Amino acid sequence: MQTQIINGRKIRNEILEDVKKEISSLSFQPMFCDILVGDDPVSAQYVAMKARTAESVGIAFHNANFKSDIKKEELIDEINKIEMIENMCGIITQLPLPDKNIQNEILNSIDIKFDVDCLNEASSNLFYENKNLIGFPTACACIHILDSLNLNMEDKKTVVLGQGILVGKPVAHLLKTRGYDVDTINSKTENRDILIKNADIIISAIGKGKFIKGDMIKEGVVIIDAGTSESDGGVVGDVDTLSVIGVASYLSPVPGGVGPVTVAMLLKNVLIVAQSMYRK
Repeated sequence: MQTQIINGRKIRNEILEDVKKEISSLSFQPMFCDILVGDDPVSAQYVAMKARTAESVGIAFHNANFKSDIKKEELIDEINKIEMIENMCGIITQLPLPDKNIQNEILNSIDIKFDVDCLNEASSNLFYENKNLIGFPTACACIHILDSLNLNMEDKKTVVLGQGILVGKPVAHLLKTRGYDVDTINSKTENRDILIKNADIIISAIGKGKFIKGDMIKEGVVIIDAGTSESDGGVVGDVDTLSVIGVASYLSPVPGGVGPVTVAMLLKNVLIVAQSMYRK
């Protein structure tokens, strides 16, 4: 069997082209902010990339960089100020924060109407009640990639590896909301190997490098790899790519798969906020 490698960058560009077109039809320029605390070079690189991508589609980017020793109360105060900026349509905090003990309080301090990462507890609750206009960007990216394949999902068995708040849990919810047959797997699942072997679609987000091997899956399975791990100075996914080539029908790889689409879905969330809050 020939395995088709899903081109996440191509899908990202298609989404961004649509976002750019919709942004140009607004009567104002929406603003987006990715708050950076500290000087971690990897985090700074991610923020810079999102800034460039936002500006490429016509979304203004507000720089908000703070020292790693900023106090919780000061950071919340700064977030409140950012929320008051004219045409602000999306605020996220680059994670992880230097002080992980304050992370949840900081995320919950972002007003839900600006929370385009969906990480505020109230935003998350609305998502699971199907009342939020937007969703978790990475989970939405997985669903968008799956939709792009135009599969008949009615008789497909889907397995989601991992139950994390960013991918596993929300992507399973989105699939179940559509009425699809979904099993979720965690470290305590007893029949894990059987579920994986029988799956028609696998969405993995466990962060265990090269965990899924070719002999673990059935021929023709569709694999969306949303896991990342560091290996030999680089990044690998949950899937051992070389061993699944020729077994899987489709593979969304790491890097170049879910990651690029996630950024596009984040900016699509900014667009949705702009349309819902400010369109005249």
